[in-house]
Amino acid sequence: MTLAQALMPHLTVVPILLPLLAACLLMLTGEGRHRSKATLGLVATALNLAVAVLLFLWVQQGELPSAYGIYLPSNWEAPFGIVLVLDRLSALMLLVAALVVLMALLFALARWHKAGAQFHALFQIQIMGLNGAFLTGDLFNLFVFFEVMLAASYGLLLHGSGPARVKAGLHYIGINLAASSLFLVGAALIYGVTGTLNMADLAAKIPAVSAFDRPLLHAGCAILAVAFLAKAAMWPLNFWLVPAYASASAPSGAVFALLTKVGIYVLLRLSTLLFSPAAGDSAGFGSSWLLWGGLLTLAFGAIGMLATQRPARLAGFAVIVSSGTLMAVLGLARPEVTAGLLYYLPGSAFAVAAFFLLAELMERSRSADTEGQRAPEDEEDHLPFAMAEMELSRGANLDEDEEPLIGRAIPASTALLGLAFIACTVLLAGLPPLSGFIGKFALLSALLQSPDGSVAPISWVLMALLIVAGLFALIALSRTGIRFFWTPLERPAPVLRVVEYLPIALLLALCVALTLHAEAAMQYTRATAAALYQPQHYMDAVLSARPLLTPTNIDRLGSPAPGAAR
Repeated sequence: MTLAQALMPHLTVVPILLPLLAACLLMLTGEGRHRSKATLGLVATALNLAVAVLLFLWVQQGELPSAYGIYLPSNWEAPFGIVLVLDRLSALMLLVAALVVLMALLFALARWHKAGAQFHALFQIQIMGLNGAFLTGDLFNLFVFFEVMLAASYGLLLHGSGPARVKAGLHYIGINLAASSLFLVGAALIYGVTGTLNMADLAAKIPAVSAFDRPLLHAGCAILAVAFLAKAAMWPLNFWLVPAYASASAPSGAVFALLTKVGIYVLLRLSTLLFSPAAGDSAGFGSSWLLWGGLLTLAFGAIGMLATQRPARLAGFAVIVSSGTLMAVLGLARPEVTAGLLYYLPGSAFAVAAFFLLAELMERSRSADTEGQRAPEDEEDHLPFAMAEMELSRGANLDEDEEPLIGRAIPASTALLGLAFIACTVLLAGLPPLSGFIGKFALLSALLQSPDGSVAPISWVLMALLIVAGLFALIALSRTGIRFFWTPLERPAPVLRVVEYLPIALLLALCVALTLHAEAAMQYTRATAAALYQPQHYMDAVLSARPLLTPTNIDRLGSPAPGAAR
């Protein structure tokens, strides 16, 4: 075994330790040293991406049942000690999150990182919470990282101050504190019934739960699910999302789009692990709620996109549409459909994050606010659309102004914003040829394939909603694009910084790469879905991992062990 092969398993803990160390150093750095803090934060975030890429490549090389990286930070075997689990799903989520947070930080370096105190430290703590939630193998530490992630998001939401952010932030904090309380209640009930919170150990013990205790177990799981459904933006628990995300700064909004994916990740992980066909009377628990809740969420998000006109709110409703699609597909509990879900998820995350960043530039280019801050929603006179309507009411007529526009050169900054907006529209509406279309096509194709050759009525409902949601998104985004790029207002060309436009272009380029390498990506997602629906491999890998032999535990172990990580 080479040195690199020996060190790779220990790399599993680096996505947690690296941002934690960076946050500590950033808090010790003076607030006036903006350049030093920006450099340190950028280096740490870039290293986080490098580690995520290495872990992704390492897991991709493994084959079942050995395609798991198990790390025991406390050097105690599961279920007694803390365990970190790296598999294909967690590696994919780590990579997607690392790419989005790096692009968001690049955008923030133009101006937003100076708008408040400790932005970079909060940003690194947010990364730590995200990575920990994807890697942890037990519910208790999932709660810990869940709270770390939320605590950082509170600060990032309020970053930049302003009444709109404070109002939305108070609602956001209240909802998430309630969700955290439900999390604790649900986890306590599950522990009371099973005596464990380790996910692999739970999966092993759930089939043996007595009929007398099983209703209490299901009640605990349902309460726990509500906490994650609120974060995953299921209707009607998502009323807080659009005001909060639209009020946040653009880089914070792009990162917040990942928080809903954490809820989806946990639902996918627990549903396939704890409620597999081997779970006895608990098999398939909650799948119908996920399916119908996802359908309602998808419909709500599509109608919301059609009803709003502000780009930032459109991005918020796009998050809801994406979450509804993922939850509905997850509720079907079919490996071939889940493979399409896993292809759709990264492209959706990249497209929504890019649109949050683009919305900032669009509103700034049409707003009278020279500092580029977002206007409060209740001050209609400051909205870009109100400005357009004022100009039209003063006699500006598109037909009268059409002649002078002939032959006029489009400024480069306006053209670049327009091209990015078109790409985001194609992705969010699921139009060909980009990854949004391929992801939806993969989902629709899988829905039409069933072992008995028939298509369930609920599959037709989901297919119809996916098509209608895409149509509504196209109408809403096209209308917004016309107002922002075609309405003839006398205004100078927007000032566009390279550091602000580059992250948007890179996120869209990632969607293009997903399109060009769709077959390779689908092969990975098929293998990931197959592993998820074979939970015994996950259980064996976690429960068979043994700690390192040390003088302090040699009496307890009694014999040499292969190592702390597999």
